[in-house]
Amino acid sequence: MSEEKKIIIDEDWKSQVEAEREAAKAASEHPPAGEAPAEQPAGAASDVDPPMPPASFTVLISTLATEAMMALGQMPHPLTGEVTPRRNQAKYLIDTIEMLCELTKGNVSDEETAGVGELLHTLKMAFVQMPKSSAGPPPTNPGSTEG
Repeated sequence: MSEEKKIIIDEDWKSQVEAEREAAKAASEHPPAGEAPAEQPAGAASDVDPPMPPASFTVLISTLATEAMMALGQMPHPLTGEVTPRRNQAKYLIDTIEMLCELTKGNVSDEETAGVGELLHTLKMAFVQMPKSSAGPPPTNPGSTEG
């Protein structure tokens, strides 16, 4: 009882699949006039959703620092090109970087600690040189002793 089962292969199916693959490949290499290739639609990843660097402490701090520089009026917004100083936002971002520095103390390299220290110093110096007139109404915090 050693009957071997005979496998029947539909050769027409194989040739049809191969023809479809070739047609799809040709279509992707030569898109119709006025159309962008399927992999890279007009205004795609490079503008709207660029690739991001690997997540790290340094990238997080530099992202916050960039936002702080925009809030300090030191650089224009990348999308609008406008320079809009926002004193309260700048203070918030600087305080956030300082808080992260305190919370990660002992868990980051000496190089990162020194870099964040220099960055905070630079941001704080820019903050104290910022005109106070760019601030909105003073925050109302009843428990605050700051004036």
